[in-house]
Amino acid sequence: MSQTARDERTVPDLVKELGEALRALDWKMAVAESCTGGGLGAAVTDQPGSSAFFLGGVVAYDNRLKRTLLGVTDETLAECGAVSLHVAERMAAGCRLRLDADVAVSITGIAGPGGGTADKPVGLVFIGVATAAASDARRFVFSGDRADVRRQAVRAALHLALDAVRCLDGVERTR
Repeated sequence: MSQTARDERTVPDLVKELGEALRALDWKMAVAESCTGGGLGAAVTDQPGSSAFFLGGVVAYDNRLKRTLLGVTDETLAECGAVSLHVAERMAAGCRLRLDADVAVSITGIAGPGGGTADKPVGLVFIGVATAAASDARRFVFSGDRADVRRQAVRAALHLALDAVRCLDGVERTR
């Protein structure tokens, strides 16, 4: 599918596609969120029938919860900061393991309007995806106000989750 066509899908359309892909594999999904404050989980559970593929999630806004609930180490937080590629990857991997999901998605970032620096500007978001086969994280810089950044982060997370599930279609499920 072309990037243009891909970008025309609405969040409900993306959730529906993701749900269909997960149900086809009999997979379950979980989320770990920071800057979106539950927005990804809300977008997923807005879809009727999402209980067939969605386990739930953790809103780990504070670093203490990233450590205790998601297994992000003190060393990773100190070396990389809470808004980083490594933390997003660890959040997703920890969420997948602790919630016994087949795929987990994490979001950490700076939604603004304050909190940004030259190295980590407002709009910087890292999204992680973890499956039994692999974990990965991506860097994004979104524009707009706090609500815009959060909406864009949710949309990007759905795209990454859908891509991960489709790439692993047919891979044996191992939690």
